[in-house]
Amino acid sequence: MSVGPLSELMLQHMVLMNLAVPGLIYVLRPAVPSTTFRNWPLATATQLALLWGWHSPPALEAAMSNVVIMLAMGASLTAAAAWFWLAIYATPAAGRWRAVFALLVTGKLFCLLGALLVFAPRALFDTMMRGADAVPMAASLADQQLAGLVMLVVCPLIYITTGVVLASRWFLRMEAESRADG
Repeated sequence: MSVGPLSELMLQHMVLMNLAVPGLIYVLRPAVPSTTFRNWPLATATQLALLWGWHSPPALEAAMSNVVIMLAMGASLTAAAAWFWLAIYATPAAGRWRAVFALLVTGKLFCLLGALLVFAPRALFDTMMRGADAVPMAASLADQQLAGLVMLVVCPLIYITTGVVLASRWFLRMEAESRADG
């Protein structure tokens, strides 16, 4: 039994982790403790470890064939994304480089995973190949490539754009401070 195409799962995760969670955290940011930014290295590492861990062939195949594991995957990725975005939005203006760095590293490694899915010469996950609902290898590879393409489109739009916005605010703030100093 499969829970659905990989590309659909990827789109769901992208919407949750990269649109819904950051949007919600952005709205709630006034209530976020200012010390949350101190967790940015661990929040970044946790998000990346979970992302790459869950997308290893054994873990993803297990999740694609078991709804309980799929829910655990979604919950852990969403929680890690929430922690990451909390740390990003709580970063004080003077330390914005930390948030920009975390966004760039995370965005690059998300894109790398997407590129691996797109350019793999064969299907990396054979869950779609088993059972009565087996999908032909070409369709499985096409679905995997579409899933990777979703990552390659969404990640730069969210992570890199957020990094550019934060960096521009940081530079404008430094410029204003230098003008004020004389």
